[in-house]
Amino acid sequence: MKETVWIYPGSFDPLTYGHLDMIKRSAGMCGRLIIAVLNNKEKSPLFSIDERVNMIKTVVADMENVSVRDFSGLQVDLYKEENADAVVRGVRNSVDYQYELTELRTNQILLPSFEAVILLNDRKYTYVSSSAVRILAAHGGDLSEFVPPFIEEMVKEKFKESYNGQQD
Repeated sequence: MKETVWIYPGSFDPLTYGHLDMIKRSAGMCGRLIIAVLNNKEKSPLFSIDERVNMIKTVVADMENVSVRDFSGLQVDLYKEENADAVVRGVRNSVDYQYELTELRTNQILLPSFEAVILLNDRKYTYVSSSAVRILAAHGGDLSEFVPPFIEEMVKEKFKESYNGQQD
């Protein structure tokens, strides 16, 4: 029997507890999970593609069936390249669902065999997002409820001027 391969694509700039929840849950449902970090040349990310890939590799190092790679371009191309069975998407609310449904249908036009597994987030992560982390960090806010400690330190380093003089 073929091992099931799922892809969890995203920018992960930075990885949050919400992302980590999706990774742990989906890794338990498939044979192999590939975390695909998007290298979107149209955006200016906080962390470079190498930094994001390495951060995630560090966080998921103990998960045997999880691998991390970068990609650019279309999800359908990555899907074919990895011989995937599904793409994993997490949704927090109806806005996320509408966006994911549109993306899924577009990808299915390009590749009719394209499948997605949509997981509802754990409700405690409903308001956790990478953009919220970046906004909080820019103002020296507490990130401990949003990202793992290792990533919190990396984010704080990027915004060190916002955290200068603050006690941990």
